[in-house]
Amino acid sequence: MTLAGKTAVITGSNSGIGLGIARELANSGANVVINSYTNSDEDHALAAEIAKTAGVDARYIQADLSNGDAARNLIEEAGQVDILINNAGIQHVAPIDEFPVEKWDAIIAIMLSSVFHTTAAALPKMRDSGWGRVINISSAHGLTASPYKSAYVTAKHGVVGMTKVVALETAREPITANAICPGYVLTPLVESQIPDTAKKYGMTEEEAKQKVILERQPSKEFATTEQLGGVATFLCSPAAEQITGTTISVDGGWTAL
Repeated sequence: MTLAGKTAVITGSNSGIGLGIARELANSGANVVINSYTNSDEDHALAAEIAKTAGVDARYIQADLSNGDAARNLIEEAGQVDILINNAGIQHVAPIDEFPVEKWDAIIAIMLSSVFHTTAAALPKMRDSGWGRVINISSAHGLTASPYKSAYVTAKHGVVGMTKVVALETAREPITANAICPGYVLTPLVESQIPDTAKKYGMTEEEAKQKVILERQPSKEFATTEQLGGVATFLCSPAAEQITGTTISVDGGWTAL
């Protein structure tokens, strides 16, 4: 499948899941705009590397997605937007009665409100071009819950709800909206946590992965960023034209429990 001539904007994509999706879309021929809140030489070099490797246009645009205007400006600066991947996210863990208000506000802003702002700005562009894909990266926590993650779970559930609304509002148009719900994914951040987790529980690193990190993931295997990129690419394919308003779990059976 080729996405030549399409442009994808992927939020929160200078590492981890977002970067994996950007690479897969670029490998399928899409021009890509990667994004984060930083604005370093490394960020721009990463875009250049994607462009060179995949033979597409790739740019890095800085935007602080905790700010609604900045989220909308990201879409405007991108210009053409055929594929919007809302992926940016942060995390904080604490009981509700101890959860810092500033952390709640930041998580909701970055992981839920930004999805509203970027989508609102991107839909007119998709309508003008006569084609569009909105793909929101939710989570297994968008379908179920865990204690101490009130803001994250709330935001991810909200993203699933917003995905359904966008799908209904565009149902008679060549635009689809879907959410991908990963379980635990092997990102550099997760990999870096494995040694400390093993030390904390007095386990080997393999035991820490199986018994602690992947406790709720029945497959006992991490999803990969390449797999998530493959799912996103599929949702942009002709085979997925009638898939809209739904969630696709990539969680090793987590939400089957």
